[in-house]
Amino acid sequence: MLAILLITFPFFALVLCGYVAARRGMLPLEAIPGLNAFVLYFALPCMLFRFGMSTPVAQLLDPAAVAVYLPCALLMVAATVRFSLNERVRWNDASFGALVAAFPNTGFMGVPLLVALLGAGAAGPAILTILLDLVITTSLCIALSRLDGADEHGAAKAAKSALKGVAANPMPWAILAGALASWLQIEPIKPVMQTIGLLADAASPVALFTIGAVLARSQIVAAREAHGPMPVRDYLPVVVAKLVAHPLLVWGAGSAAIALGLPLDRFALTVMVLVAALPSASNVSLLAERFGADTGRIARIILLTTAAAFLTFSAAVALMH
Repeated sequence: MLAILLITFPFFALVLCGYVAARRGMLPLEAIPGLNAFVLYFALPCMLFRFGMSTPVAQLLDPAAVAVYLPCALLMVAATVRFSLNERVRWNDASFGALVAAFPNTGFMGVPLLVALLGAGAAGPAILTILLDLVITTSLCIALSRLDGADEHGAAKAAKSALKGVAANPMPWAILAGALASWLQIEPIKPVMQTIGLLADAASPVALFTIGAVLARSQIVAAREAHGPMPVRDYLPVVVAKLVAHPLLVWGAGSAAIALGLPLDRFALTVMVLVAALPSASNVSLLAERFGADTGRIARIILLTTAAAFLTFSAAVALMH
């Protein structure tokens, strides 16, 4: 366990550095979108492209892994929405709460952390989960969020808007470009590859620092809004669902699938369980702000899952590895 904590500590320490920098004003709040844009549009796509290029296509597009991970994500969304809906939490807030329960921080944190823990082979299954969460889970939750005061056409319009957002997100395209390069066995010329390498090497530290800064910004923005006391039942069950129920669900579904004869590699299952054990994706707070959801609730869930995951994720690694 100590050996695992020694590997995970620097990752969570960088998140804390970003949080402290933003909270203490060392990093202006106006600069955080610029950091986020650098990670999202430059550094992270290069990192994902490089991993995709060096990963066999069969690992990036594993139907057995899809058959296990995707139903678990959809079940997490359905259960969280069903549990969350009450007189205070309506469809908009419940849907984004479901998204933070089902969408791990795989891109900004998971891929580099899992590769550091398990080796380069962990990149393939982890990248596959990013595609599923970006394209399907996120689009579904955004569509559900429009059910407040809207008919089915409102949800359909929201789904189209979500898919447009996916199309504008460079991460899926970087993954697909890397998979194509892997399949065709081609590599960019050396100067281009060196540029990609420099940006890819910057992805992990800047992304982790940005997670902390985004969390701090979300808290500051939420504090400026008029908000009464938040009942614990509106956010704590979602935290427990993300860090405990989600990885247990993936482990149970994967183990059952293997027992029934599904050709799922046990190493891939380990990676997917650890992906599910990651804290909630920090970019959901930006989506919640954009769609008018309760950013205070979403930011609190993300912050608590990120803080608690230092211990819970390390424990999951110890149990699975």
